[in-house]
Amino acid sequence: MLLTQLLSQHPEAITDIVRGTPAWVGALLAGLLWLGFSATREREVAIPRLVLLPLAMTGLALWGVQSAFGASGHLAALLGLWAVCAALVLLAASRLAPPAGTRWNPETRSFTLPGNWVSMVLILVVFLMKYGIGVQLAMEPPLAQHLGFALTVVALYGLLTGFFSARALSVLRLARGGAAALAAPQC
Repeated sequence: MLLTQLLSQHPEAITDIVRGTPAWVGALLAGLLWLGFSATREREVAIPRLVLLPLAMTGLALWGVQSAFGASGHLAALLGLWAVCAALVLLAASRLAPPAGTRWNPETRSFTLPGNWVSMVLILVVFLMKYGIGVQLAMEPPLAQHLGFALTVVALYGLLTGFFSARALSVLRLARGGAAALAAPQC
C-alpha cells in the first residue's frame, strides 16, 4: 500500500511513522529549516555560505539515491540519470536571473540577498520527498527493485538538485560582473 493511501485512509498512522523515525532525522530537519528560515529575510552572504545550500541539497539527493536504490543493481545508471537531470536543469536555467535586489559587494566579497520563501519550499520538498520515500521503502522494501519507481524518484532528485545549483550560480554571476552589481527586477 502506498504511503499516501495509508495516510488518507488511516491518518492516525502518522503518529506511528513519526515515532519510528530516528532522532537524527529531526536534527537534520531542524538544520534544514534553519537554512530555509535564514533565506526568508535579507542577509549578507559570503560565497562559501551561498554554495552551502546547493551542496547540502546535492548531498541529500545523492544520499537518497544511494540509500534507496544502492542494492538495486542499477545504481550506476541511476546516478547517471540523476546527473543528466541535474545538468539539464542547470543548462536550461543557465541564464536564470538572480532574485531582484541581489547585490554584490566586491569589498566584502559578499552578496546582499533579499528574503524569499522559495528556498524554504524547495528544502521542504526535498526533505519530505526523501522522508516519504524512506518510509515507503521501509513499508514495502521490494519497491526499491521497481525500475519505474527508481527512475521517477531519481529524476526528481536530479531536477531539484539542478534547480538549487542554478539559483546559486545566478547569484554567483553577479560577482563576475564586477562593481556593486544589482540584479534587475524580474517581470
